[in-house]
Amino acid sequence: MTRDAYVLGRGMIDFGERYEDSFDDLLEEAYLALLDDVNVGSDEIDAAWYGTLDVADEGMSGAAVAHATGLFETPITQVVNACATGSDAVRNAVLAVESGQVDCALVIGAEKMRDTAEGLISLAAEKRVWRGRGVTMPAFFGMRATRHMEEYGTTREQIAEVSVKNHRHGSMYPHAHYKFECSVDDVLSSTTISEPLNLYDCCPVTDGAAAVLIGTEDLAREHAPELVRVAGTGLSSDSFVRGNDASLTHFPATRDASSRAYEASGYGPEDVDVAEVHDCFSITELVTYEDLGFCEVGDGGRFVAEGRADLDGEVAVNPSGGLLAKGHPIGATGVAQVAEIYEQLIGQAGDVQVDGVEVGLQHNIGVGRNATGSVSCVNVLERV
Repeated sequence: MTRDAYVLGRGMIDFGERYEDSFDDLLEEAYLALLDDVNVGSDEIDAAWYGTLDVADEGMSGAAVAHATGLFETPITQVVNACATGSDAVRNAVLAVESGQVDCALVIGAEKMRDTAEGLISLAAEKRVWRGRGVTMPAFFGMRATRHMEEYGTTREQIAEVSVKNHRHGSMYPHAHYKFECSVDDVLSSTTISEPLNLYDCCPVTDGAAAVLIGTEDLAREHAPELVRVAGTGLSSDSFVRGNDASLTHFPATRDASSRAYEASGYGPEDVDVAEVHDCFSITELVTYEDLGFCEVGDGGRFVAEGRADLDGEVAVNPSGGLLAKGHPIGATGVAQVAEIYEQLIGQAGDVQVDGVEVGLQHNIGVGRNATGSVSCVNVLERV
C-alpha cells in the first residue's frame, strides 16, 4: 500500500540561549505551538518520531517526548543521524504515512546546546584512525573554503555574501537567534576562527525545538489551510575518511540524496522556488548550491554574489536566516526547516515570504565529529 503524505501543521519556538528552560520545556513549547496551529487531539496521533542527539543528556528515549506532550502509550522512535537528525525524523514519519502504517505522525526535534559540558573541541582529541584527530568543524570547513577558492577561483568576498544574505533574512525572521544585519566588510573583519573563516561565517551555538505533523490527504483536507505534499525524500551516507569527498570541494552524500529526492518527486533543481539548506558555515551553503544543482560546479560564489539566492532570486535560499542566523540546535534543525518550507508554501512566512512558491526543498548534511558531509537528507515539498 502506498499513498501520499502531507504536512498538516507546524510548531516553531524562538531559537537562542534558553538557559532558563529545561529540555522538557522546549519540547512542550514546540508541541503546544503545533497544537495552536492544527487542531488535533492526542488520540489522533498514531506515532511520533523524535529527533535529538541529546547532547545535554536530558532527553534520551521517547519517554522525554511522552512526558512533555502527554503522548503516553504512543509509539515514539528516537532518530539520531548527526546534523541530519531532524530531517531524517521527518523522512521516517513520511515513509510511515506513505506505507499505511500510520495516518497521523508527530515529528518533534529538540536540542539544548548551551548547557553541555563537553564540546566538539574536546571530541576532536579522541584517537580514532578512521576519523582523524585534532580536526574541529571550523577547521575542516575552513579547509573546504580554501580548496574551493583554489580550485574554482571563488573569492573570500563571495563566501562572505552568504553570511550577509542570511543575516539580512534572519533580521526579519521572528524565531531567529541572531537578528542583526552585516556587510561583507563586517564579515571579513570579524574575529578569525579558522582561516579563511571568521566569526560571522559560523553558526551560533543555539537551543531550540520544532514540531511538524505529517498525515494523510484526508487529514490534510480537514486540518491544513493548503495542501502541502511531501513529494519526495532522499537519504545518503558517505565515508568518514578524508580524501573520498571530491577533493573537499563537494559533498557526495548531498548529490546522491538530492538525486533520490528529485527522482521520487518528479521535480528537478530548476523547479525549486525556495530552499532551506544546511549552512553551518558560509562555505557550506555555497558548496550546496552546486551539489543541489542550483548552479554549475564552481559557480556557487557567483550565484550568491549576483543575488540569485536572495528572496527575489532564482531560488530563495534560507529565508529564515539559515543556521547562520537562526541557529543550529541539531535535533531541531531539520524539523524547523520543514516547518519553514511549509510556511512558505501556505503563504504564511511573514516578512520573508517568497512570491509564487510552488515547490520547496529542505536539506541537511551531517558530520562525524572529525569528518564532514558524511550523511545528507533532502525532502522536497509541493503545494498541491
